[in-house]
Amino acid sequence: MNAPGAPAPTAADRPAHAASPAHASDELRAALSEAGLHAPVTGGAADADVRIGPLAPADARRLARLIRTGTKRTLKTARALREICAGHRIELPGLRARQGRITLGPVRVEDAARLARVLGAVPPPAAQPAPPAGTDAAFVGALLGHVFPEATGGGALSVSVREEAPGLLDLGAIDARTARRLVRALRF
Repeated sequence: MNAPGAPAPTAADRPAHAASPAHASDELRAALSEAGLHAPVTGGAADADVRIGPLAPADARRLARLIRTGTKRTLKTARALREICAGHRIELPGLRARQGRITLGPVRVEDAARLARVLGAVPPPAAQPAPPAGTDAAFVGALLGHVFPEATGGGALSVSVREEAPGLLDLGAIDARTARRLVRALRF
């Protein structure tokens, strides 16, 4: 209720209702249109399933080019990481760029130990007896997991020992920014 003598509320005085978010199919349709691509896009009200209809070959090539352009920096970082690791004789055969992240993949314990040393981990003295095979992988995994965030300025790396292959470790995925910091750490 208004105070006596107060002006009546105007539309500007009333709270504005937030616009409802666009459906995923509407967003995709708009993005394709903005890129000059012509493709039918369908999706239900809940956007449980969004589909892109048939594309002309030229539009499919242009869409592929746009996707690659959007992921170019991540792909370039993955390539640089692969090259710098090869220069240190560290084999990462499972290194892949996927969904904006770089998966390092399976690595031999020897290569993981070399990566940890290059990143600044101090190896145990050679005078100590070698640990049993399974604990060696766990030790190297823990060492790499510890030194990685220090070397990359905070990026974490998931490291796990393969039960069925004790000579291998599985290294998880890192975001492209952490991968770029890893490349810098390996250069110096």
